[in-house]
Amino acid sequence: MGIPDTARLELHSKWPRGPKNLITDVPGVKVGHVTLKDQDINTGVTVILPHPGNLFRDKVMAAASVINGFGKSIGILQIQELGTIETPIVLTNTMSIGTAFTGLCRYMLENNPEIGVSTGTVNCLVTECNDGRLNDIRGFHIQESHVFQAIARADEWFEEGSVGGGTGMCCLGLKGGIGSASRQITADGQTYTLGAAVMSNFGAAGNLVIGGTHYNAAPGPVSRGADKDRGSIIIVIATDLPLSERQLGRVARRATVSLGRTGSYCGNGSGDIAIAFTTANRVPHYSERSVLNCRMFFDEELDRVFEACVEAVEEAIISSLYHAETTTGIRGETVLGLKDFLAGTV
Repeated sequence: MGIPDTARLELHSKWPRGPKNLITDVPGVKVGHVTLKDQDINTGVTVILPHPGNLFRDKVMAAASVINGFGKSIGILQIQELGTIETPIVLTNTMSIGTAFTGLCRYMLENNPEIGVSTGTVNCLVTECNDGRLNDIRGFHIQESHVFQAIARADEWFEEGSVGGGTGMCCLGLKGGIGSASRQITADGQTYTLGAAVMSNFGAAGNLVIGGTHYNAAPGPVSRGADKDRGSIIIVIATDLPLSERQLGRVARRATVSLGRTGSYCGNGSGDIAIAFTTANRVPHYSERSVLNCRMFFDEELDRVFEACVEAVEEAIISSLYHAETTTGIRGETVLGLKDFLAGTV
């Protein structure tokens, strides 16, 4: 849960970290997991709740940046068009997005009986990475009930590493997974938080960079195209800063800098998606008013938000590696966790 102070691997931080150093330092945000591990099965579901209320009726302003579009996520188009998120955010494996969508849709229908009857349908947000290197991805082990369970387990404290949607993920030649970090920004005498959570499954083996130091995580032969930057990463950025959807889009695009810092070049076969939302600007599904109020940051002051975002996403990626355990998965393939790799090479 956040990289311990004694093991930050020289990762520079200009902006102060939040008290938990997790995306849930943003008030109201919660994260939950369901983890499936059984021999050849290494997969799961992670959910991020932007706030604890009814998201369909009280949407959060949001934006999405498709850094490289080799992916199958559901719901991104409507975020780009309308600038809101109206459901929990689900992270899972590529073959399970259909099941996860149905599970999330059922959850939303149970909590909003008017959907599809007296109002429109719902834009469920489901994201994915391919965990087939370590998981029996053809087995369709994710069930609709796992989405309900992950939502029910959502909390301010959550595990990182080989858990939830990150259970079977690999990153930069090592074991990837779920990672998180946060930064604090003071503006007009008030302290705000920007947090990031990632599901890391990208990068070429041998390209890992931590705090400017290169680590060759591929000292010997690599298998199944691990020498290429392909895989995926899902990046979720949350904040309580009052940002417009345009500004959130600018923040989301800065996640590309974090990927470069850790060793990615966003290869041809990599699906890299960043989603950003603010809890400060809400959009009601029903309104008696035609004109709604919206606060925003002064654009000339956004540089510090961009820098805090780059730092938080970079640390979230490293944290996903740091907390991931060495895993042996399907076909007997073993992928080292960062701690085991460092213990053997440093």
